[in-house]
Amino acid sequence: MYMAEEYKENPLWLILLETAQTLPMYKAHLNYTKDTIILENSKITPEELSQRLDITLGEALIILSEINQD
Repeated sequence: MYMAEEYKENPLWLILLETAQTLPMYKAHLNYTKDTIILENSKITPEELSQRLDITLGEALIILSEINQD
């Protein structure tokens, strides 16, 4: 799975994390990605996830980052 570590070093990462996690559909998107999308394609990129779920690239980055930590 793709996750650019350089994003996490950016001082704005924590703001993006907080913002994405407060979105009303964040948990649903996270669970759907874990339960369905990752099983189909474990190497999905944030750009592909963003397009597939019609979400922002920022939310896709946070989702994949959180899944990658599990």
